[in-house]
Amino acid sequence: MNTAGGSAKAGGDGPRGARGRPRRVSMADVAQLAGVSSQTVSRVSNGDAAVVASTRAKVLDAMKELGYRPNSAARALKRGEFRAIGVITMGLSSTGNVRTLEAIAGSASRAGYAVTLIPLDAPTQDNVRGAFTRLDELAVDAVVLIMEVHLLDTASLTLPPHVKVVVVDSDATGRFPVVDTDQRQGARSAVRHLLDLGHSTVWHVAGPEESFAAGRRAEAWEAVLREEGRKVPPVLRGDWTPESGYEAGLRLADEPDCGAVFVANDQMALGVLRAFHERGRRVPEDVSVVGFDDVAEAASFIPPLTTVRQDFAQVGELCVDAVLRELRGETVTGVRLVPTTLTERASTGAPGR
Repeated sequence: MNTAGGSAKAGGDGPRGARGRPRRVSMADVAQLAGVSSQTVSRVSNGDAAVVASTRAKVLDAMKELGYRPNSAARALKRGEFRAIGVITMGLSSTGNVRTLEAIAGSASRAGYAVTLIPLDAPTQDNVRGAFTRLDELAVDAVVLIMEVHLLDTASLTLPPHVKVVVVDSDATGRFPVVDTDQRQGARSAVRHLLDLGHSTVWHVAGPEESFAAGRRAEAWEAVLREEGRKVPPVLRGDWTPESGYEAGLRLADEPDCGAVFVANDQMALGVLRAFHERGRRVPEDVSVVGFDDVAEAASFIPPLTTVRQDFAQVGELCVDAVLRELRGETVTGVRLVPTTLTERASTGAPGR
C-alpha cells in the first residue's frame, strides 16, 4: 500500500470525482499518465537515484502536468524521519543568535534538511516545554537549543525521547552535545592585545550579570590582569545595547586613568565610542577600545573597531554536523569550542600617541 499522497492545484485540470469536483491527485494518476508503476512514482518521490533518468523525467513531467505534490508527512512516516531540524532560541535581537541561526539553516539545507524556528521571549520552563511540544507536533528529527541553559533547571525539563538535542552554550556540559565559541580565549586575546600595546591596565564594560557569555568574558579579563600583576578596575555593566554602552562610556570618560577599554560586545562598544567622542576623548590617541563579535558594521565604526571575531558560521556548521551524527546513531558527547580571532583596526594604539 502506498503511503505518499498529493493534491491537485486549485482550479486546475486535475482528476475529478463523481460529482465533477476536483479530487486529490493520487500516485496512481501520475503512474497512469507517465506509463509507469506506482512503485516507480514512489521511488522518484523519495529521490531514489537508481531510477533511470528518462523514466524520472516522464514521472516529473506527469507530476507537473497533474499538479501533484508528494506528501512529505507520509514519506516521513514511511522512512521514519522528517528531514527537519528544530531550533529554539532566545529571541532574534542578539547578533550571535541570528548569525548562528543563519549558519544552521544554510548547513541544514545543504544536507537536505529544513529548519523550523521557535523563538522565545523568556527562558522559562513553561516556554521551553511548550517549544519542544510544538516542535514535536511539527515533526522534527532533532533540536538545536541556542540558549544559556544555566537559566533553566534542566534536570526537570522533559524532552521528547526520540528527538536528538544539541546545545549552543559551553556551560551545558554533561547532558547534551555542546558547540560554542571559546569565550575565555577571545576575551584573553583582547586584554593581552591592549597590554602588549603598553597600557598599564584595561577597563571592562561587561554584559548583563545573568549572561553566561558575559560572565566568561569578564572572568577572563580579570584573570589576565591578575596574572600580569595589573590593577583590576571596577566593572561597568551594560545590557548588550549601544545605549547601555553609551552610559558606561560617559562614566569612563570621567576616569582620568582610563586609557584602554575591553567592551563585551560591538554594540556596546559603539555606544562607548560615541560617549568618548562627545566628551572629547580621542580614540585611539587618548583611549583604546576593543569590542567582541566583529559584527558586519564594525569596520565602518568611527574609528573602525578592533574586535574579537566569533566564527558563527563554524558554530552553526558544527551544530548540524553533531545533529547528523546523532541521527546516524553515533554517540556524540562533550564540548566543541570554536576558536576566536582578534581583528585589529584603528580603535587601538599605544598610550599617549
